Amino acid sequence: MKDGHIHTPYCPHGTDDKFEQYVEKAIKVGLDEISFTEHFPLPKGFTDPAPNNDSSIKLEQLKSYINDVKKLKDRYKDKIKINVGAEVDYVEGFEKEIKSLLDEYGKYLEDGILSVHMIKIKDEYYCMDFSSEEFEKIVNLLGSIESVYNLYYDTLIKAVNADLGEYKPKRIGHLNLVRKYNKKFPYDYSKNKKLEELVKLISEKEYELDYNVAGLFKEDCGEVYISGYLAELIKKYNVKVVLGSDSHSSKFIDKYKINI
Repeated sequence: MKDGHIHTPYCPHGTDDKFEQYVEKAIKVGLDEISFTEHFPLPKGFTDPAPNNDSSIKLEQLKSYINDVKKLKDRYKDKIKINVGAEVDYVEGFEKEIKSLLDEYGKYLEDGILSVHMIKIKDEYYCMDFSSEEFEKIVNLLGSIESVYNLYYDTLIKAVNADLGEYKPKRIGHLNLVRKYNKKFPYDYSKNKKLEELVKLISEKEYELDYNVAGLFKEDCGEVYISGYLAELIKKYNVKVVLGSDSHSSKFIDKYKINI
């Protein structure tokens, strides 16, 4: 059993839990493979739109992160398979810069996720999942919740189609992150044409999806990010999924969550 989406003490918006705490918990709950997928540095020239400027690790930390995971691989090789990975943010308009980083560091990565956390409105970028207040700001800028969903799915379509080079991750992270605050901003997304277009494209390209369970434990979400209509589409188009806890703390690596 694999958990393909785990963060680390390098995450600026996570906990200070040590690498060993994540690994020991994974072994305890019966996992035989895990991928550390820390947030890849944001592209050169891009300013983090998160109010706390804490979306990813810094470029100067990347080599240390990779080396730390390599050491863990060797230390625990007889107990669990550990992959050096990254969660790469797709940022519209910065495809060349993302590709350049992946060209340089992708050869060291054994697993990866491509995610959308930021969307572009006119010439400004906004962080989708920072807070419900920030999400409300996006809704007001676009005029409706439906418009937010459509722009988010459109951005994911661009991410899937983007030329990010040979090291581009082929697994898409938390596809319905837009629903993180759905209890405060309810929207019936069933039969959304943009979403079906997106899932069909993912199927055609033979990409995988991150079966991300983190939303189930978010106060304003309460659901696995792949559920409802999205789950129906994944079955319809036969898209492969990889379970991911999206843990930012070792306590969230739990067999109950992984088996959902």
